[in-house]
Formats: sequence, C-alpha cells, structure tokens
Amino acid sequence: MPILDLQQRIRELGRIRIGQKVATANGKSRPAKLDRFRLTSPSRELLDRVAVQYGGTVAPWTPDGGAGQYEVITDATRMPILVPHQPVSQYYELWSGGGCQRRCDGVTELLSDRPCPCGPDPQRRQCKPTTRLNVVLAEVPGVGVWRLESHGYYAALELPGVAELLAKAGGYVPAFLGLEERTAKREGKTLRWMVPTIDVDITPTALMSGQVPAGPAVTGGPHRAAIEAPRPDYAALAEVATSAEEVGKLWTQANQAGHLDKALAATLTARGEALKAAAAAEQSASRTETTEQEAPPSPPVDEVHDAEVVEDDDTEDIWFQIIAAAGRHDMTTEQVEQEFAASNGGLHPGTASAARLRTFLATLKGVRA
Repeated sequence: MPILDLQQRIRELGRIRIGQKVATANGKSRPAKLDRFRLTSPSRELLDRVAVQYGGTVAPWTPDGGAGQYEVITDATRMPILVPHQPVSQYYELWSGGGCQRRCDGVTELLSDRPCPCGPDPQRRQCKPTTRLNVVLAEVPGVGVWRLESHGYYAALELPGVAELLAKAGGYVPAFLGLEERTAKREGKTLRWMVPTIDVDITPTALMSGQVPAGPAVTGGPHRAAIEAPRPDYAALAEVATSAEEVGKLWTQANQAGHLDKALAATLTARGEALKAAAAAEQSASRTETTEQEAPPSPPVDEVHDAEVVEDDDTEDIWFQIIAAAGRHDMTTEQVEQEFAASNGGLHPGTASAARLRTFLATLKGVRA
C-alpha cells in the first residue's frame, strides 16, 4: 500500500528539440532551425540507445548556465510515442541570460502580476509562445518521459488540441511524433519552417469511445479512495508532473469538476511542495556553479532556444499553504478563492503576486487561529 500523501514521479529522461545554437563570425551564437529531431539528456547511455534507433552521433553539450549534458542530432523526422494524460503548459515567455523575464497568459504577466506587455502583433511580439508537453519514446529503452518544447506559433495552436483529444481516452495513447514543413509568402519571399505534430492511427470516433489500442495504463496505485472512476486519475497525473505549476492546474481541474476532496487535496499539496523544493534546490545549485554571462539575443519566432524553466517565485508554495490552512477549518477551495477575491478587489489568487498571497495567508492564520 503506497503512502497516500507521498507520490512517486516518472522522471524526465531528456528533451526533444527542433533547433540548436550555432557559432557566428563574431564569436557569439545564434539559434538555427533543424529539419530533424535533436535530443538532449544528462545520460550518455540513454542517448546511445537513441542513436542506435534513430541515427546520429552522441556529443557533449552544455546548456546556457547549466551542467554538462549530451546531445544527438538524429536522422528521424517521425518517432512512435506514447502520450500520457497531462495538462499542456503554454505561456508567452521572454528569456535572457538571467532567466525568464516575462511569463504571460495573454492577459496577465504572472511574474509581476501586471497586464501582459508582450503585445498582440505576432511579428513584433518579443515574448515567444512556449508550449511544453511530455511524451514517452516507445522504441527507446528506459522508464520516463521526454519533454517536447516548441516556441512556434503553429505548435502553440495545434498541439494542445491534440493532447486534449488524446486525454479523452485516458492512460497512455500510442501515437507518432513527427515534423511537418510549413511555408508562407511574406514580402515576396517564401519562408519555410518545421512544426512538431502528433498523429494517431485511430479514428476520432474510436478514440472518444475509449477504443484505444492496448498500451501501458496510468494507474495511481491500489485502492486510492480519492480517485474514483470515471474521474481522471489526478494522483497518477501528479506523479508525472514536472513542476508545481502543472500540479496547480490539476488542482484547478479537479476543483472545477467537483472532484477535489480532503484526501486528494493532501495528495496534490504534498506533490506540489515536493516539486517546489526540488526546483528551489536545483536553482540554488545552478547559481552556485554558474558565472555571470552576457545575455544571448532573443531567438526569432518559431525557433527553439535552450533556456530552462524558472518557476514563478514561490506563489504555488504559498497557495498550497493557504489551502492547507483553510482545510483545517473545513473551508472549500471555492470559499478560499471567494474570500481572497473579496479582500483583494476581485483579484483571483491564480494571478496574484507572492506578496498578496503571503498577506492573505497571514490574515487567514491570524483570524482563524
């Protein structure tokens, strides 16, 4: 019997990319597109298996401000995958050598809790649409997920819809990850770029009815009282989440569906706090090892850069503390959100700053102590 408030996770084995950085004549580097998949990982042995399956040569690689890893530029433009049920992460983001400077949802800049300054024009917008989702490489040995990250406009439009459709089936869905060339004419020139796609060999009718080819199922352990059919297995989804932000989305999904009870709240809170602590430790180690560097230029639209995700201060950690404190007084999540909005001029806690959340937490503990 597993510990109900201590959830395991399927680790991230590496990243799937469709771009790289190349040296320029002045000694700096710039983003460059690829017409095939490039995989990176801390494990050389794992990439050796990838190279055997999909071609390419494994070589050392170091991301900006990060520890040494390995990369392989494969010969593959199509790979069989398994797609887990998951919330797809999407934001407009602006990165520099100092990390993530902006993270917008199109309305609010979440790092500063201000209106989004990225601008509506895709051709002039500094912030790039950033889409992240996890997949399993079906032909590569190893237990874990690979994170696909795209900064392209069309990937932002298309991938979440496909992932949402696949989620209707539950479990892990067999599919194919591919690269598709797109073209457009602008100012008399023909532009070409590659877009990641996900295809399945199953009709939408069969998918929606649950008639999916046999594949590994996502389970949350035996007899989890907080997860009952036909509800999504929130505990299992939290296990494969790679950030507290993803756990927060699961929390919102469960709450909106009326599935959030005390047991599930404890499970998601514990998982979110564990991810938050791991992210803080990783950032602390990175700051210790990293020397100050010149900020690289922002990549053009539809190209991939190698910046790592930096979580938004500690807002999720504070929110989990608020929910934990409220739970001791039998307050529902909806009641907490309503009380927060009432004391903050109608502001939803999901877009609130860390300072406001801390103030609310202190008030909640003081009033209800």
